[in-house]
Amino acid sequence: MPAYKPEVSAAGLSGRNDGNAIPAPFHAAGVRAYLWTLAACAATALLAMPMYGRLEAANIVMLFLLNVVLVAMRLGRGPAILASVLGVALFDFFFVPPRFTFAIGDLQYLVVFAVMLAVGLIAGEMTARLRLQATAAAHGEAQARALYEFARELSGVLQSGQILDVTRSFIRKTFNAQAVMLLPDAAGRLQLPAPGADGYAHVAPASLDIDVAQWAFDHAMPAGMGNGPFPDSRLFYLPLLAPMRARGILAISLEANRWPFPPEQRRHLDTFAMLAAIALERVHYIEVAQRAQVRMESERLRNSLLSALSHDLRTPLTSLVGLSESLTLSRPALSPAQKSMAEALHQQALRMSTLVANLLDMARITSGEIRLNREWQPIDEVIGSALRASEPLLCAHGVVTRLAPDLPIVQIDAVLIERVLCNLIENAVKYTAAGSAITIGVEAEGDSMRLAVSDNGPGIPPGREETIFDKFSRGERESAIPGVGLGLAICRAIIEAHGGGIRASRVDEGGAAFIITIPLGTPPPLPDAEAMASGEDHE
Repeated sequence: MPAYKPEVSAAGLSGRNDGNAIPAPFHAAGVRAYLWTLAACAATALLAMPMYGRLEAANIVMLFLLNVVLVAMRLGRGPAILASVLGVALFDFFFVPPRFTFAIGDLQYLVVFAVMLAVGLIAGEMTARLRLQATAAAHGEAQARALYEFARELSGVLQSGQILDVTRSFIRKTFNAQAVMLLPDAAGRLQLPAPGADGYAHVAPASLDIDVAQWAFDHAMPAGMGNGPFPDSRLFYLPLLAPMRARGILAISLEANRWPFPPEQRRHLDTFAMLAAIALERVHYIEVAQRAQVRMESERLRNSLLSALSHDLRTPLTSLVGLSESLTLSRPALSPAQKSMAEALHQQALRMSTLVANLLDMARITSGEIRLNREWQPIDEVIGSALRASEPLLCAHGVVTRLAPDLPIVQIDAVLIERVLCNLIENAVKYTAAGSAITIGVEAEGDSMRLAVSDNGPGIPPGREETIFDKFSRGERESAIPGVGLGLAICRAIIEAHGGGIRASRVDEGGAAFIITIPLGTPPPLPDAEAMASGEDHE
């Protein structure tokens, strides 16, 4: 008797929603199974005919029971039930007196018939269940194998396009469906694939509803084909949910525009989507890491170049500054025109020397070569030193200092903080008119000291409050004011090295304010005055 093997495919799944996706046999194959059952019962009866009179009736019954078990094993539940009923009828007709009739001469044969029918039905049911369980196990094993192969293929891809190709191929083989992947741009808006992209032709462009797909992406919920608020959509939109966030939408086109999958198949599809989303997220972070590596290498190269140029330019510029200053003091005295040119040359040489010093300092700070020499200092002395150093710049500006009384001492590198104040003062002088005032205010706020340098100039362009601290960034990109945009970057690097922060803001009355916060820390205890006096008397 040939074994009946039902076809197993995703397209042939039954519509049962009990989670047991058991393949339904084709009609022609079912008819053949029942015909084989009739043939098996007839063959059993013919085989038992020569044994009549030589074997007891109970032994002949065993042959019919054996036939029921074999039919159940090979053909399933329905044919087993038919074999049980036919076995009882054939045994009664051929082997129970009076023979060749369905009359029963001895009532004890009723018990035989009942037991034979019950045993046949039970054996058929149990065998059919084992067949179903074996089929379900084979189906589950096929799903597990498909997931394994899908994950293995995705583990080696390094581009989003490769993920789309692998996903579309496996969905077509596993679910007999076509799919296209929609990925978001930087603003989170899904982008339709290019018309010539592979796989786009399999999903009709007119069927893709970008608004439905965007809703499914924004809400991280499936939509279309009876799901979500768009049940009439011709495609099924499944969000690709990764551990961090949604990475795109999988638009699936199904045959006959219906959802044919039972819950088990739907969970299988969700697993495919999750694996694709994880692969997309992995590729995204690979690209982020590569961009970060490129930026780091570019920054390292730029710092090396700046440091080399600064060292090479510093010596000739220092000589140029000294020679230009000596030129203004030369004897015999220069004519007024010559002296004016010599002074202008001296000023430009000083400016170039300052720019080179800024480049060198920036390279040293970013490379970590500068070490802080932190000591407990009164901040007013550092401010006074910075004002004295900036005195040549302040000849046309006034300075107002507002220092809160009883300011605590702070642990800072006085030279670097003075450099920060000089840069901020120079920045205020550049962007304010002659005769304007620059205000320096200091006060203690909680566990930090707040130092503000403000002016009444044009202020900071809106939206540039953070970017002006970037290297080579200026408040106005196109400006006739000299500078390369390193002063504020140096200020931020120095303040952050002290564990503080610096920010820029617009002043309501007009102008800009740069606010510095420096942690106060716990100053060391001061020596007791009476103990010091007693020590001096003792000496």
